[in-house]
Amino acid sequence: AGDRSADAEKRLHAAIDAAYREMQRLSDMMNHYDPKSVVSAINRAAGAGAVRVPPELMTVLAMAAAMSERSDGAFDITVASLRGWRFRADDPRMPSAAEIAAQLPLVGWTKLGLDAHAQTAFLAARGMRIDLGGIAKLPIVHAGMQVLQRHGIARAMVNGGGDVEVIGGEPSRPWRVGLRDPRAPERLLGVLRVERGFVVTSGDYERAFVREGRRYHHILDPRTGYPAEGPRGVTLFGERLEDLNGLGVAIMVRGKAAGVRWLGKAPGVEGVIVDADGTVSMTPGFRAKFSATQ
Repeated sequence: AGDRSADAEKRLHAAIDAAYREMQRLSDMMNHYDPKSVVSAINRAAGAGAVRVPPELMTVLAMAAAMSERSDGAFDITVASLRGWRFRADDPRMPSAAEIAAQLPLVGWTKLGLDAHAQTAFLAARGMRIDLGGIAKLPIVHAGMQVLQRHGIARAMVNGGGDVEVIGGEPSRPWRVGLRDPRAPERLLGVLRVERGFVVTSGDYERAFVREGRRYHHILDPRTGYPAEGPRGVTLFGERLEDLNGLGVAIMVRGKAAGVRWLGKAPGVEGVIVDADGTVSMTPGFRAKFSATQ
């Protein structure tokens, strides 16, 4: 029995190591901060030529384009073309109005050309940039989960900095995912009971600074070039990655009314929106799985 237990633990660690390696490989590929990444190559070639991209990256870029179209441009990975913002609390930077006005014409998801046959991506104008921070994390988490499943793991949670996938839960033994309260991030809003699927959160509290009494956060509105003035936070739950990936950011940008409308058109996606005035709105399916923190 001891040998079998040791073998099982060895197989488990091998599965976890393989999952981490795959997630790191994809993270390196899609990290715009890394000059060696494929995303950085796309940014360097903006306005000059198309870049051949791996299938995994093409899938994420296509997912981003689909969410941009679905949200009427509220989700847009080309907001990275607005280079002047820096949201480090210890070293913030706010661009001038003139700087934003000069760079705003570079923002526009339709200016990213994707050729699925040739497996290439092309940014139409020099100076354009993309940032996959709002849409790459969940596919990377899912890739890690797929590795675990190929190694025979039947019950697991993969947490990628707040974006979570779980498998193997049961009604009597669900996973319990804690949700931070965007109005006071040091405490929990509550706990979501999940058997399988994705839990993804977007909020204005992770990267932000305060200037002259006003708070500026990292989710930019592609229409204005300034931080979105929508909800404080959005958490979504669903079982299909493509249904909810990027939708939380779009709701943060376009606001609660649009969010309620989009959720109503997204069967299988449930959510909670904490609005700017502090009100909390949940879909019925989300409320059924949610327990508030006392």
